[in-house]
Amino acid sequence: MSFSFVVTVTAVAAFILGVGWLFFAPVLIRRWGMQVHSETVVVGRRLGTAYLGIAIILLLARTAPLSQLRLAISAGLLFAMVVLAMLGVKEYQAKRVNASILISVALEVFLTIGYAQVLVDDLKTLSVL
Repeated sequence: MSFSFVVTVTAVAAFILGVGWLFFAPVLIRRWGMQVHSETVVVGRRLGTAYLGIAIILLLARTAPLSQLRLAISAGLLFAMVVLAMLGVKEYQAKRVNASILISVALEVFLTIGYAQVLVDDLKTLSVL
């Protein structure tokens, strides 16, 4: 997978999540089988704003040449995707969310593979590996 492809997929997902959390937080909370509380809606809306900011950053960076910034984006998102996938599985196993979380986990695993491949390829190009 190319950097441009993985970043674009992530940006689209972040945009969809951002709009969803910002404007439809109760729907997303219920989708995971959780109770809607005003506190979770507030956190969800704030998270939505962060997702939209990430989507903008990634869309603007999608054509970035190999650089320290591109490595930082790949490494940071690789870390985030690994942890998000692990947390999703853990919350599902603990029965704090329902099986719909596994859709998110599947996307996170796909993006983990993509960012790992991009990072390894970029580091090989730089002769670091």
